[in-house]
Amino acid sequence: MTKKLGIGIIGCGNISAAYMRLAPSFKSIEVLACADISREASAARAAEFGIRDNSIDEMLAAEDIDIVVNLTIPDAHFGVTMQILDAGKHAYSEKPLVLSLADGKAMREKAAQKELKVGCAPDTFLGGSHQQARALIDNGEIGDIVAGSCHVMSHGMEDWHPNPDFFFQPGGGPVLDLAPYYVTNLVNMIGPVARVAALATKGSPTRTIGNGPREGEKVPVDTPTNIHALLQFENGATITMSNSWDVWAHRHNHMEIYGSKGSLFVPDPNFFGGELEMAGTDGDIKPVAMWDHPFMKANDGDQANYRTAGLADMADAILNGGEYRCSLDVALHVVDVMTGVLSSGETGQFVDMTTSCERPAAFGPIEATALLV
Repeated sequence: MTKKLGIGIIGCGNISAAYMRLAPSFKSIEVLACADISREASAARAAEFGIRDNSIDEMLAAEDIDIVVNLTIPDAHFGVTMQILDAGKHAYSEKPLVLSLADGKAMREKAAQKELKVGCAPDTFLGGSHQQARALIDNGEIGDIVAGSCHVMSHGMEDWHPNPDFFFQPGGGPVLDLAPYYVTNLVNMIGPVARVAALATKGSPTRTIGNGPREGEKVPVDTPTNIHALLQFENGATITMSNSWDVWAHRHNHMEIYGSKGSLFVPDPNFFGGELEMAGTDGDIKPVAMWDHPFMKANDGDQANYRTAGLADMADAILNGGEYRCSLDVALHVVDVMTGVLSSGETGQFVDMTTSCERPAAFGPIEATALLV
Protein backbone atom coordinates (compact mmCIF):
# COMPACT_ATOMS: atom_id res chain seq x y z
CA MET A 1 0.00 0.00 0.00
CA THR A 2 1.33 3.43 -0.92
CA LYS A 3 2.38 5.45 2.12
CA LYS A 4 0.34 8.61 2.68
CA LEU A 5 1.05 11.61 4.86
CA GLY A 6 -1.69 12.78 7.20
CA ILE A 7 -2.96 16.27 6.40
CA GLY A 8 -4.60 18.73 8.79
CA ILE A 9 -6.17 21.98 7.61
CA ILE A 10 -6.35 25.18 9.64
CA GLY A 11 -8.93 27.60 8.25
CA CYS A 12 -12.34 26.35 7.16
CA GLY A 13 -13.42 29.11 4.78
CA ASN A 14 -14.48 28.71 1.15
CA ILE A 15 -11.13 27.49 -0.17
CA SER A 16 -10.93 24.64 2.35
CA ALA A 17 -13.73 22.77 0.59
CA ALA A 18 -11.66 22.60 -2.61
CA TYR A 19 -8.67 21.14 -0.75
CA MET A 20 -10.82 18.55 0.98
CA ARG A 21 -12.75 17.65 -2.16
CA LEU A 22 -9.69 17.27 -4.41
CA ALA A 23 -7.09 15.76 -2.06
CA PRO A 24 -8.38 12.17 -2.57
CA SER A 25 -7.18 12.42 -6.20
CA PHE A 26 -3.57 12.14 -5.01
CA LYS A 27 -1.62 9.13 -3.77
CA SER A 28 0.59 10.79 -1.16
CA ILE A 29 -1.90 12.69 1.03
CA GLU A 30 -4.97 12.05 3.15
CA VAL A 31 -6.90 14.85 4.88
CA LEU A 32 -7.64 13.65 8.41
CA ALA A 33 -8.72 16.73 10.36
CA CYS A 34 -9.61 20.41 10.20
CA ALA A 35 -9.52 23.29 12.66
CA ASP A 36 -10.65 26.90 12.76
CA ILE A 37 -10.77 29.75 15.25
CA SER A 38 -14.53 29.24 14.89
CA ARG A 39 -15.36 25.76 16.16
CA GLU A 40 -18.74 26.05 14.46
CA ALA A 41 -16.98 26.44 11.09
CA SER A 42 -14.61 23.52 11.67
CA ALA A 43 -17.41 21.27 12.93
CA ALA A 44 -19.48 21.99 9.83
CA ARG A 45 -16.59 21.33 7.45
CA ALA A 46 -15.59 18.16 9.32
CA ALA A 47 -19.14 16.82 9.10
CA GLU A 48 -19.32 17.69 5.39
CA PHE A 49 -16.21 15.68 4.52
CA GLY A 50 -16.22 12.99 7.20
CA ILE A 51 -12.99 14.09 8.88
CA ARG A 52 -12.01 14.95 12.45
CA ASP A 53 -12.92 18.30 14.02
CA ASN A 54 -9.93 19.52 16.05
CA SER A 55 -9.03 22.60 17.95
CA ILE A 56 -5.87 24.22 16.60
CA ASP A 57 -3.87 22.99 19.61
CA GLU A 58 -5.23 19.46 19.16
CA MET A 59 -4.21 19.44 15.52
CA LEU A 60 -0.71 20.71 16.21
CA ALA A 61 -0.26 17.94 18.81
CA ALA A 62 -1.84 15.13 16.77
CA GLU A 63 0.58 12.31 16.01
CA ASP A 64 -1.18 11.33 12.77
CA ILE A 65 -0.83 14.80 11.21
CA ASP A 66 2.38 15.22 9.20
CA ILE A 67 1.61 18.38 7.20
CA VAL A 68 -0.64 21.25 8.30
CA VAL A 69 -2.21 23.35 5.55
CA ASN A 70 -2.61 27.02 6.45
CA LEU A 71 -5.77 28.45 4.87
CA THR A 72 -6.18 31.41 7.21
CA ILE A 73 -6.46 35.02 6.01
CA PRO A 74 -3.22 36.45 4.54
CA ASP A 75 -2.48 38.62 7.58
CA ALA A 76 -2.36 35.45 9.72
CA HIS A 77 -0.23 33.34 7.37
CA PHE A 78 3.10 34.14 9.03
CA GLY A 79 2.00 33.59 12.62
CA VAL A 80 0.10 30.38 11.93
CA THR A 81 2.83 28.83 9.77
CA MET A 82 5.41 29.63 12.46
CA GLN A 83 3.14 27.86 14.99
CA ILE A 84 3.02 24.83 12.70
CA LEU A 85 6.81 24.73 12.43
CA ASP A 86 7.22 25.17 16.18
CA ALA A 87 4.96 22.13 16.62
CA GLY A 88 7.41 20.10 14.52
CA LYS A 89 5.17 19.69 11.49
CA HIS A 90 5.67 20.48 7.83
CA ALA A 91 3.59 23.40 6.55
CA TYR A 92 1.83 24.28 3.32
CA SER A 93 0.23 27.72 2.94
CA GLU A 94 -2.23 29.36 0.65
CA LYS A 95 -0.83 32.36 -1.20
CA PRO A 96 0.68 34.73 -0.43
CA LEU A 97 3.24 33.01 1.79
CA VAL A 98 3.63 36.14 3.95
CA LEU A 99 3.07 39.85 3.58
CA SER A 100 6.67 40.98 4.10
CA LEU A 101 10.05 39.76 2.96
CA ALA A 102 11.40 39.95 6.52
CA ASP A 103 8.71 37.54 7.73
CA GLY A 104 9.47 35.19 4.84
CA LYS A 105 13.16 35.12 5.63
CA ALA A 106 12.40 34.45 9.31
CA MET A 107 10.15 31.56 8.24
CA ARG A 108 12.88 30.15 6.01
CA GLU A 109 15.35 30.29 8.90
CA LYS A 110 12.88 28.55 11.23
CA ALA A 111 12.16 25.80 8.69
CA ALA A 112 15.88 25.20 8.20
CA GLN A 113 16.49 25.02 11.96
CA LYS A 114 13.65 22.53 12.39
CA GLU A 115 14.58 20.58 9.22
CA LEU A 116 10.98 20.92 8.02
CA LYS A 117 9.43 21.65 4.63
CA VAL A 118 7.30 24.68 3.82
CA GLY A 119 5.33 24.83 0.59
CA CYS A 120 3.00 27.46 -0.78
CA ALA A 121 0.28 27.89 -3.38
CA PRO A 122 -0.38 28.66 -6.13
CA ASP A 123 0.02 25.30 -7.80
CA THR A 124 -1.95 26.23 -10.91
CA PHE A 125 1.33 26.59 -12.83
CA LEU A 126 1.46 22.78 -12.66
CA GLY A 127 -1.58 22.69 -14.94
CA GLY A 128 -1.25 21.01 -18.31
CA SER A 129 -1.57 24.23 -20.33
CA HIS A 130 1.11 26.09 -18.38
CA GLN A 131 3.47 23.14 -18.41
CA GLN A 132 3.01 22.78 -22.17
CA ALA A 133 3.79 26.50 -22.53
CA ARG A 134 6.95 25.92 -20.54
CA ALA A 135 7.88 22.92 -22.67
CA LEU A 136 7.45 24.99 -25.85
CA ILE A 137 9.72 27.66 -24.40
CA ASP A 138 12.29 25.13 -23.18
CA ASN A 139 12.31 23.49 -26.61
CA GLY A 140 13.11 26.83 -28.25
CA GLU A 141 9.85 27.08 -30.20
CA ILE A 142 9.72 30.89 -29.81
CA GLY A 143 13.45 31.44 -29.41
CA ASP A 144 15.04 33.49 -26.66
CA ILE A 145 12.50 35.24 -24.42
CA VAL A 146 12.72 38.98 -24.96
CA ALA A 147 9.55 40.48 -23.51
CA GLY A 148 5.92 39.88 -22.62
CA SER A 149 2.84 41.13 -20.86
CA CYS A 150 0.27 39.93 -18.38
CA HIS A 151 -2.97 41.48 -17.19
CA VAL A 152 -5.20 40.70 -14.23
CA MET A 153 -7.82 43.42 -14.31
CA SER A 154 -11.46 43.70 -13.21
CA HIS A 155 -13.58 45.95 -11.06
CA GLY A 156 -12.84 44.13 -7.82
CA MET A 157 -15.03 41.90 -5.71
CA GLU A 158 -17.27 44.22 -3.74
CA ASP A 159 -20.16 43.43 -6.11
CA TRP A 160 -20.22 39.73 -5.17
CA HIS A 161 -18.32 39.30 -1.88
CA PRO A 162 -20.46 39.98 1.21
CA ASN A 163 -17.45 41.01 3.34
CA PRO A 164 -14.82 42.47 0.96
CA ASP A 165 -13.17 44.78 3.52
CA PHE A 166 -9.82 42.94 3.76
CA PHE A 167 -9.32 43.08 -0.01
CA PHE A 168 -8.97 46.87 0.24
CA GLN A 169 -6.70 47.07 3.28
CA PRO A 170 -2.90 46.75 3.51
CA GLY A 171 -2.10 43.13 2.78
CA GLY A 172 -4.90 43.03 0.20
CA GLY A 173 -5.12 44.69 -3.20
CA PRO A 174 -4.75 43.05 -6.61
CA VAL A 175 -1.00 42.50 -6.34
CA LEU A 176 -0.88 40.44 -3.15
CA ASP A 177 -4.22 38.76 -3.87
CA LEU A 178 -3.87 37.82 -7.55
CA ALA A 179 -0.33 38.46 -8.77
CA PRO A 180 1.01 35.26 -7.11
CA TYR A 181 -0.63 33.28 -9.93
CA TYR A 182 1.00 35.41 -12.61
CA VAL A 183 4.43 35.90 -11.08
CA THR A 184 4.76 32.23 -10.15
CA ASN A 185 3.89 31.16 -13.68
CA LEU A 186 6.40 33.65 -15.10
CA VAL A 187 9.10 32.22 -12.80
CA ASN A 188 8.08 28.74 -13.99
CA MET A 189 8.46 29.73 -17.64
CA ILE A 190 11.27 32.31 -17.59
CA GLY A 191 13.09 32.15 -14.24
CA PRO A 192 13.68 34.61 -11.38
CA VAL A 193 13.23 38.40 -11.45
CA ALA A 194 16.13 40.82 -11.02
CA ARG A 195 14.36 44.16 -10.44
CA VAL A 196 10.96 45.82 -10.68
CA ALA A 197 9.38 49.24 -11.12
CA ALA A 198 5.75 50.30 -10.78
CA LEU A 199 3.16 53.07 -10.74
CA ALA A 200 0.31 52.67 -8.25
CA THR A 201 -2.94 54.55 -7.61
CA LYS A 202 -6.37 54.12 -6.01
CA GLY A 203 -9.40 54.51 -8.27
CA SER A 204 -11.71 55.42 -5.39
CA PRO A 205 -11.37 56.15 -1.65
CA THR A 206 -14.29 53.81 -0.86
CA ARG A 207 -16.09 50.77 -2.28
CA THR A 208 -19.80 49.97 -1.98
CA ILE A 209 -20.79 46.43 -1.02
CA GLY A 210 -23.25 45.09 -3.59
CA ASN A 211 -24.22 41.77 -2.04
CA GLY A 212 -25.41 40.21 1.21
CA PRO A 213 -26.62 41.68 4.51
CA ARG A 214 -24.24 44.66 4.27
CA GLU A 215 -25.38 45.67 0.77
CA GLY A 216 -24.98 49.42 0.25
CA GLU A 217 -22.40 49.83 3.02
CA LYS A 218 -19.22 51.67 2.03
CA VAL A 219 -15.80 50.31 2.98
CA PRO A 220 -12.58 52.35 2.95
CA VAL A 221 -9.81 51.70 0.43
CA ASP A 222 -6.42 51.91 2.13
CA THR A 223 -4.21 50.15 -0.41
CA PRO A 224 -3.48 50.75 -4.11
CA THR A 225 -6.00 49.12 -6.44
CA ASN A 226 -4.44 50.07 -9.79
CA ILE A 227 -0.81 48.97 -10.18
CA HIS A 228 1.16 48.78 -13.43
CA ALA A 229 4.58 47.19 -13.11
CA LEU A 230 7.67 46.38 -15.14
CA LEU A 231 9.56 43.20 -14.29
CA GLN A 232 13.13 42.66 -15.51
CA PHE A 233 14.18 39.03 -15.27
CA GLU A 234 17.65 37.72 -14.55
CA ASN A 235 17.88 36.44 -18.13
CA GLY A 236 17.21 39.99 -19.43
CA ALA A 237 13.55 39.56 -20.45
CA THR A 238 11.20 42.42 -19.58
CA ILE A 239 7.52 41.78 -18.77
CA THR A 240 4.81 44.35 -18.12
CA MET A 241 2.28 43.34 -15.46
CA SER A 242 -0.99 45.24 -14.95
CA ASN A 243 -2.97 44.56 -11.77
CA SER A 244 -6.15 46.56 -11.36
CA TRP A 245 -9.54 46.52 -9.63
CA ASP A 246 -10.50 49.75 -11.38
CA VAL A 247 -11.30 48.33 -14.83
CA TRP A 248 -14.83 47.62 -16.04
CA ALA A 249 -13.78 45.92 -19.27
CA HIS A 250 -10.67 45.28 -21.37
CA ARG A 251 -9.41 43.18 -24.31
CA HIS A 252 -5.96 42.21 -23.06
CA ASN A 253 -4.90 38.58 -23.03
CA HIS A 254 -4.03 37.09 -19.66
CA MET A 255 -0.41 36.42 -20.59
CA GLU A 256 1.72 36.81 -23.71
CA ILE A 257 5.38 35.80 -24.06
CA TYR A 258 7.45 37.28 -26.91
CA GLY A 259 10.56 35.51 -28.16
CA SER A 260 13.13 36.03 -30.88
CA LYS A 261 11.33 33.49 -33.11
CA GLY A 262 7.66 34.03 -32.22
CA SER A 263 5.00 34.70 -29.61
CA LEU A 264 3.14 32.47 -27.16
CA PHE A 265 -0.34 33.24 -25.82
CA VAL A 266 -0.92 31.63 -22.40
CA PRO A 267 -4.31 31.14 -20.68
CA ASP A 268 -5.27 32.49 -17.25
CA PRO A 269 -2.71 31.21 -14.71
CA ASN A 270 -5.45 31.28 -12.05
CA PHE A 271 -6.62 27.99 -13.62
CA PHE A 272 -4.94 24.71 -14.56
CA GLY A 273 -6.22 24.43 -18.14
CA GLY A 274 -7.07 26.56 -21.15
CA GLU A 275 -6.10 26.95 -24.78
CA LEU A 276 -2.65 27.89 -25.99
CA GLU A 277 -1.90 29.86 -29.15
CA MET A 278 1.41 30.53 -30.85
CA ALA A 279 2.80 32.52 -33.77
CA GLY A 280 6.08 32.15 -35.60
CA THR A 281 8.07 34.73 -37.53
CA ASP A 282 5.21 35.05 -40.03
CA GLY A 283 3.01 36.54 -37.29
CA ASP A 284 0.19 34.08 -37.98
CA ILE A 285 -1.43 33.19 -34.63
CA LYS A 286 -2.65 29.59 -34.52
CA PRO A 287 -4.01 27.25 -31.84
CA VAL A 288 -1.50 24.84 -30.34
CA ALA A 289 -2.45 21.16 -30.49
CA MET A 290 -2.77 20.33 -26.80
CA TRP A 291 -0.67 17.51 -25.42
CA ASP A 292 -2.02 14.60 -23.38
CA HIS A 293 -1.47 15.90 -19.86
CA PRO A 294 -3.75 14.64 -17.05
CA PHE A 295 -3.99 18.10 -15.51
CA MET A 296 -5.78 19.37 -18.62
CA LYS A 297 -8.74 17.02 -18.18
CA ALA A 298 -11.99 18.29 -16.63
CA ASN A 299 -12.41 16.77 -13.17
CA ASP A 300 -14.44 19.44 -11.35
CA GLY A 301 -17.56 20.12 -13.36
CA ASP A 302 -16.32 21.40 -16.71
CA GLN A 303 -12.99 22.62 -15.31
CA ALA A 304 -9.57 21.07 -14.91
CA ASN A 305 -9.03 21.73 -11.20
CA TYR A 306 -6.13 19.95 -9.52
CA ARG A 307 -5.71 22.13 -6.45
CA THR A 308 -3.64 20.30 -3.81
CA ALA A 309 -1.24 19.10 -6.55
CA GLY A 310 1.47 21.28 -5.01
CA LEU A 311 0.74 19.82 -1.57
CA ALA A 312 0.85 16.27 -2.96
CA ASP A 313 4.13 17.01 -4.76
CA MET A 314 5.64 18.25 -1.49
CA ALA A 315 4.37 15.15 0.34
CA ASP A 316 5.92 12.94 -2.33
CA ALA A 317 9.26 14.72 -1.86
CA ILE A 318 9.05 14.19 1.92
CA LEU A 319 8.30 10.50 1.43
CA ASN A 320 10.71 9.73 -1.40
CA GLY A 321 13.29 12.50 -1.40
CA GLY A 322 13.95 15.11 -4.06
CA GLU A 323 12.77 18.66 -4.62
CA TYR A 324 9.18 19.92 -4.67
CA ARG A 325 7.88 22.54 -7.02
CA CYS A 326 5.75 24.84 -4.80
CA SER A 327 8.81 25.49 -2.68
CA LEU A 328 9.56 28.03 0.01
CA ASP A 329 12.31 29.57 -2.12
CA VAL A 330 9.95 30.14 -5.07
CA ALA A 331 7.19 31.52 -2.81
CA LEU A 332 9.63 33.82 -1.02
CA HIS A 333 10.95 35.15 -4.32
CA VAL A 334 7.37 35.85 -5.45
CA VAL A 335 6.81 37.80 -2.21
CA ASP A 336 10.01 39.74 -2.94
CA VAL A 337 8.67 40.63 -6.40
CA MET A 338 5.23 41.65 -5.15
CA THR A 339 6.43 43.72 -2.20
CA GLY A 340 9.03 45.27 -4.49
CA VAL A 341 6.28 46.28 -6.91
CA LEU A 342 4.28 47.88 -4.07
CA SER A 343 7.39 49.64 -2.72
CA SER A 344 8.23 50.99 -6.17
CA GLY A 345 4.65 52.20 -6.50
CA GLU A 346 5.15 54.27 -3.35
CA THR A 347 8.63 55.62 -4.10
CA GLY A 348 8.77 55.77 -7.90
CA GLN A 349 12.14 54.01 -7.81
CA PHE A 350 13.36 50.72 -9.26
CA VAL A 351 13.63 48.01 -6.59
CA ASP A 352 16.28 45.29 -6.84
CA MET A 353 15.32 41.81 -5.67
CA THR A 354 17.23 40.48 -2.66
CA THR A 355 16.20 36.87 -3.31
CA SER A 356 16.42 34.48 -6.22
CA CYS A 357 15.35 30.90 -6.86
CA GLU A 358 15.71 28.00 -9.23
CA ARG A 359 12.94 27.43 -11.74
CA PRO A 360 10.68 24.65 -10.45
CA ALA A 361 11.35 21.35 -12.19
CA ALA A 362 9.19 20.73 -15.25
CA PHE A 363 5.98 18.81 -14.54
CA GLY A 364 5.07 16.88 -17.65
CA PRO A 365 2.49 14.15 -18.21
CA ILE A 366 4.65 11.41 -16.65
CA GLU A 367 5.30 13.39 -13.46
CA ALA A 368 1.65 14.42 -13.15
CA THR A 369 0.34 10.88 -13.67
CA ALA A 370 2.70 9.57 -10.99
CA LEU A 371 1.04 11.81 -8.36
CA LEU A 372 -2.51 10.72 -9.08
CA VAL A 373 -4.40 7.79 -7.57
